[in-house]
Amino acid sequence: MSEALVIRTADQDDISTIGYLAHQIWPSAYQDILSPEQLEYMLQLFYSPAALEHQILESDHRFIIAEIDLEEVGFASFSAINDATWKLHKLYVLPGLQGKGIGRALVDMVEEEVRTHNGAHLVLNVNKNNPAIHFYESLGFSIEKEQVIDIGHGYVMDDYVMGKDV
Repeated sequence: MSEALVIRTADQDDISTIGYLAHQIWPSAYQDILSPEQLEYMLQLFYSPAALEHQILESDHRFIIAEIDLEEVGFASFSAINDATWKLHKLYVLPGLQGKGIGRALVDMVEEEVRTHNGAHLVLNVNKNNPAIHFYESLGFSIEKEQVIDIGHGYVMDDYVMGKDV
């Protein structure tokens, strides 16, 4: 990648940017996994301004944003589950820029933050049908268990929980 990649901490002022990126990324990422109705429901559930504000202020999710030449191209969020274990909640990169090391750089930054706070293990949830499983495996994550989460309106998230020591 010839352009300079910068990863910065996000805050409440970035809520609209995170929501915009999610709406650009999710239709491509989940078109073969979720129905259009479930996709729209989940975007509202997780990426409405109120939902993002709640994640930042009430759930202590930390967001980081990847930029190339001052243009936002991806984001991640994470938080502590307990002293030792942290969770990567979100990791998304614009479809045209996937495979260029941006996702890896975001995960590297999350792992660095986890270690800085004396965390030792990082977990994430990924849909069982998501090809991103292979990406996470390439970063050293492995499947620890299966988890089905009821998210309302008759929808569930049928996931693997993947983890790695950091």
